[in-house]
Amino acid sequence: MEATADRRIATLARHLEASSLSYSQINNTISSSPTSSNSSVFAHLARAPEDPILGVTVAFNKDSSPSKLNLGVGAYRTEEGKPLVLNVVRQAEKLLVNDSSRNKEYIPIVGLADFNKLSAKLILGANSPAIQENRVATVQCLSGTGSLRVGAEFLARHYHQRTVYITQPTWGNHPKVFALAGLAVSTYRYYDPTTRGLNFQGLLEDLGSAPSGAIVLLHACAHNPTGVDPTLAQWEQMRQLIRSKGLLPFFDSAYQGFASGSLDRDAEPVRMFVADGGECLVAQSYAKNMGLYGERVGALSIVCKAADVASRVESQLKLVIRPMYSSPPIHGASIVATILKDRNMYHQWTIELKEMAERIISMRQQLFNALKSRGTPGDWSHIIKQIGMFTFTGLNSKQVAFMTKEYHIYMTSDGRISMAGLSSRTVPHLADAIHAAVTRVV
Repeated sequence: MEATADRRIATLARHLEASSLSYSQINNTISSSPTSSNSSVFAHLARAPEDPILGVTVAFNKDSSPSKLNLGVGAYRTEEGKPLVLNVVRQAEKLLVNDSSRNKEYIPIVGLADFNKLSAKLILGANSPAIQENRVATVQCLSGTGSLRVGAEFLARHYHQRTVYITQPTWGNHPKVFALAGLAVSTYRYYDPTTRGLNFQGLLEDLGSAPSGAIVLLHACAHNPTGVDPTLAQWEQMRQLIRSKGLLPFFDSAYQGFASGSLDRDAEPVRMFVADGGECLVAQSYAKNMGLYGERVGALSIVCKAADVASRVESQLKLVIRPMYSSPPIHGASIVATILKDRNMYHQWTIELKEMAERIISMRQQLFNALKSRGTPGDWSHIIKQIGMFTFTGLNSKQVAFMTKEYHIYMTSDGRISMAGLSSRTVPHLADAIHAAVTRVV
């Protein structure tokens, strides 16, 4: 018995000795690995430049001037310059919080069913034949950017043409979203700097020379960054050209109801394309029109020729979403669904939405009047002709830099300003700055 015990002790000692050596060898290996050295494996990285839009806010926050004004951020502000949470959104949130039957389980890959159904109805119309015939595949996404990215990834995998045409100029994130999905990005003429309006002839020529089947990104309303929209008659000409060329329309609808104050009016271009029975994609965002910026609530709808095609499209969209973020968040989509399916809350939302749109329209008029009263050189009527959150002022980068330095007014270098960032109190300050920039800086 004693001899057996001794053998066991000797065996255990050898095992511990071997383990110790093994651990030492492993430790030496770890110590000599690149990731454990004093220098970082990422030391070669250059500092990335600030996002041109978000960078404006970074610079603004560093400015200590009491007169500073941020007109770069694409978010609504009240007359007092504060962020706004809609009353109807607070009401919906209270209902959700007080509902003890709710839980925080994962939702399906495609998102909340009610949210998807109601979102498609909102943009395509309550009586849309495409919806009635089950020809629409809708998935909940991460706001407008996420909806565009999921759509771009889907097209890169399953569409025969790999070129997307975007307006010149366009929102700074558009080319990045499509390029990173693997699509080739081309541009078509849109804005005319001379008239500060639409270069419609150039638009028709460029789309007319696009290869058959190419994807065309269209801003449903309140074009970003110019605020210049085609008329309905021009939209009809565009529709005829796009359909005759077999181009695939991809609408970005970030401002439905926020541009004109009417949800239906702002959706007319999209509905025009859907009514002809052709296929299209629509990315929706509830950041602006419900003020749900940080909730990241959006939807992608793909209108197909037949119900069985839409079903297959949805199945493939799941395969795009699953490895990207698995399933979307529940809270923001629940707010939207709660508001859209309740008649009284929906009505209250339309009233608040119209108030936001009308305040922006009022800011346009006040700025135009202020420039006119100062005798500022130039024709500033484009300010009241353009629509939506943004105005393309026509100011050049030197004038913008002058206004930032001398008046502490922040905007993107292309002269785009957010009308939602203005108030009756700050309009005179901006008008003074523009007047000085135009008269003193070439």
